Amino acid sequence: MRTIKLGKSKLQVPVIAVGCMRINRLERSEAERFVQTALELGANFFDHADIYGGGACEELFADAVHMCDTVREKIILQSKCGIRRGVFDFSKEHILKSVDGSLKRLKTDYLDVLLLHRPDALVEPEEVAEAFDILQEKGKVRNFGVSNQNPMQMQLLQKYIKQPIVANQLQLSITNANMISQGLHVNMLDDSAVNRDGSVLDFCRFNDITIQPWSPFQYGFFEGVFLDNEKFPKLNEKINEVAAKYNVSNTTITMAWLLRHPAKMQPVTGTMNVSRLKDCVKAAEIKLTRDEWYAIYLAAGNILP
Repeated sequence: MRTIKLGKSKLQVPVIAVGCMRINRLERSEAERFVQTALELGANFFDHADIYGGGACEELFADAVHMCDTVREKIILQSKCGIRRGVFDFSKEHILKSVDGSLKRLKTDYLDVLLLHRPDALVEPEEVAEAFDILQEKGKVRNFGVSNQNPMQMQLLQKYIKQPIVANQLQLSITNANMISQGLHVNMLDDSAVNRDGSVLDFCRFNDITIQPWSPFQYGFFEGVFLDNEKFPKLNEKINEVAAKYNVSNTTITMAWLLRHPAKMQPVTGTMNVSRLKDCVKAAEIKLTRDEWYAIYLAAGNILP
């Protein structure tokens, strides 16, 4: 598996991250097969969150991977915290409690990466800084990042924390590509020119923050996947055409579209299907041409100024 450097950290990570949000839907034997397949493919970066399955996903993963010191050395674990039922919580108390819970469920002494999950309107950056320092000094977390944050939110946080923000997990797909589109429609009056995220794509590139696209196959928020969806005939026709050229699946081409961007992103898969996971990983071997990338972009209904 091809790797990239995660932000300003010392971690070399696979270009594909394995999302574990739905792993609790699998039986123990199915989860074991899924995790083992990921490891065999070189996809050893696993993304979690304390909110996934109310903690059940982390527990099942630890059992499925047969967590022990030998196994722990071979995998990279990322988890997220900050969401409670009906509340976003970046308080020092909650961050520390959440990490301890994740470590217990994952049967490990440390996380390679901790992300703050969704912005908290009541965040006090000084408290976050205290929590991060404690977690780092005790060896419980080695690297820190955020999820769904814009440039000013990251700058405010970085003013207080001494650890570099190494990653930002953001929703991005061919059909949810505003962070790309607004950069193409600078100084225009159409809808695509609306800057909804403060140029977060350019900000992350400038500051060496790795973008981790989530829901790379979804349209809308969680309305469904666009692949093989009759709502997107032109897009699927173009993706299938390119897939036939490379003799791979439409899943592979969709993931390759994200990997083609020079920002060196690390897309997060969501599938629990072994076959689809294999297709996702194959994308690391493909580099779409400029013409192919733009053709797929336009087929999704995106426009050029």
